[in-house]
Amino acid sequence: MSFANQALAVEHLIKYQGKLENTVHVLPGQVDQEIAAMKLKAMGIAIDQLTPAMTEYMNSWTVGT
Repeated sequence: MSFANQALAVEHLIKYQGKLENTVHVLPGQVDQEIAAMKLKAMGIAIDQLTPAMTEYMNSWTVGT
């Protein structure tokens, strides 16, 4: 997975060439999620997607559990 991080980080740098500041950047979460999804798929593991109702419930709490 380390190589996947490096390869997709280079792809990200090329895609945004000239648009990024000359500083250290954290790999975007979307790229990290893509790598994790590819690894899980290669292992035959799938993650369920939240339904809109689940997302609404998850984001609706205000205090405690």
